[in-house]
Amino acid sequence: MNSSDVDIEHMRTAIGRLLDHDNRYGGDAVAAAAVQVWRTGRRKLDRGLVPDGSHAEYVSTVAEVAQIAGWLLFDAGERESSRAAFVESQMLARHAGDRPMKWFALDMLAMHSIEYHRPDESLRIADDVLSDSRVPPRVALLARIRKARALADTGSRRRAMREFTAARSGLEDSITTRDPSWTWWVDERELSGHEGESLLALGEPNAAVPKLRRALDLATESNSNRRVILYYSVALLTAYASGRAWRECESTLLSMPPLLEEVASGRSRRRLRATLHEIARTPGSPHWLSDLAREMTAAPQLSGSCC
Repeated sequence: MNSSDVDIEHMRTAIGRLLDHDNRYGGDAVAAAAVQVWRTGRRKLDRGLVPDGSHAEYVSTVAEVAQIAGWLLFDAGERESSRAAFVESQMLARHAGDRPMKWFALDMLAMHSIEYHRPDESLRIADDVLSDSRVPPRVALLARIRKARALADTGSRRRAMREFTAARSGLEDSITTRDPSWTWWVDERELSGHEGESLLALGEPNAAVPKLRRALDLATESNSNRRVILYYSVALLTAYASGRAWRECESTLLSMPPLLEEVASGRSRRRLRATLHEIARTPGSPHWLSDLAREMTAAPQLSGSCC
């Protein structure tokens, strides 16, 4: 086994460990480690130190590490760094001829565009993916979800719901041998969560609540991904706050401290701080809830003095 093969094995082992930590504790603490693995692999490529016999596999593996680094940076709330990682992942995958990884990187770029309010870019990416006749069913399903989210962000309710209907129809089909292994996580929880987020973006918080509640219940049932449980808890809180469901806000807030002590996800914490601020300053918000929101905002887990 040459040194490049050893490096490939190390990168793949690192990917598994990094993602396991992310699922349990969020991306903040391990994002820097992922970036180190990615940049070390890239330097060897830049210096021409990878033999021809291992080159394509090595490039593909570095593309995957870049994608993982991008995801962890994204979860940590590192906007520009995560985008740069996704862009490089897509370019490396294209260079390696690794279509599944290229599609994954494009999906991550579409996700990033939605998070940071660039729906036109997300629509363009989704349409490009859907126009490719070689795209497997689950990759197309994800592209439809990204497209639906982007359409909702532009206020195109009818078109967004039409894409969700098509995506749900595709979800009912079994995973085929053409579907990349990374599409395993596209499930009912994922789809319900995105439907809820879209309804929230469309200004329909009461319609969003059951979708987000369903996503949270499914995440809690497995209890295998604490980061996802925190994400949907915050999303549900945002929907309750938008719909002025104050008692539901309180019960959701009171369930969060154990998660916040364990999970460090900059993205979810940023959203939680914004929602708490909104609760505290909304006219008609009960004083007891406003006080709880201010108390939580000042807690170490959100004030930046911990983790």
